[in-house]
Amino acid sequence: MNNMARIFITGSSDGIGQAGAKLLADQGHKVFLHARNSDRAKQAHEAVPKAEGVLIGDLTTIEGTKNLAAEANKSGPFDAVIHNAGLGPSNKDNKTADGFQSTFAVNSLAPFVLTALMDKPKRLLYLSSSMHTSGSADLDDVEGRNRPFSSHQAYCDSKLHDVLLANAVARYWPDVQSCSMDPGWIKTKMGGGGAPGVVGTPGKALAEFAIGKSGIVGEKTGVYFNPQGARSPHQSCGSEKKQDEFMGICERLSGVKFPKA
Repeated sequence: MNNMARIFITGSSDGIGQAGAKLLADQGHKVFLHARNSDRAKQAHEAVPKAEGVLIGDLTTIEGTKNLAAEANKSGPFDAVIHNAGLGPSNKDNKTADGFQSTFAVNSLAPFVLTALMDKPKRLLYLSSSMHTSGSADLDDVEGRNRPFSSHQAYCDSKLHDVLLANAVARYWPDVQSCSMDPGWIKTKMGGGGAPGVVGTPGKALAEFAIGKSGIVGEKTGVYFNPQGARSPHQSCGSEKKQDEFMGICERLSGVKFPKA
């Protein structure tokens, strides 16, 4: 059991996160789940009874995300942190307590804050989407304050942000393997009942990455991949200027400084 990993998966009360968590916990790894409230936490632990525990945190607010980071550090250190929590392409135009559009707050800003405030793991994985290729690399109004709202565009943009973040972390933290993954169109609450894929496929790819046994990325960092192999992301994601622009925006909006060393 000495080779068992400690893993934290956000948004693991259902869907892909839960599938990966269950697979890892059944293998004997020490898995910590995440849910946004106590009711969801209870459901999550019932679904993955072998999990070590469930951390509760509301990712729609900066304060809630900071609190989750603090709780996660108490339960760590972790070998892997999987940033899986997210709002989908049909999310409504909800504003958070901080005044941000909720898709941006949960999908883009929360992973940045957690990454910056949590103790460094060995591996970081950010769940993106093939829809990120339709995202806008124009970062002038990422929080959606001054433009007409489109739920689809907000989602695409946020998934582009996740790849930018993963690549920036890979560049600044060479001692941490940081990658992004497109799980595919999966039959979940987010993906809908008409999706062709099942949670087991990306759940397995997520789990293999979490324990450092991904046959797709190996030990490489800064890789964007799906369960079938490595893929080429939106061309802006390889731009160090765009990566740094996004990181700077997140620092300004959250008040959290990213430790570059």
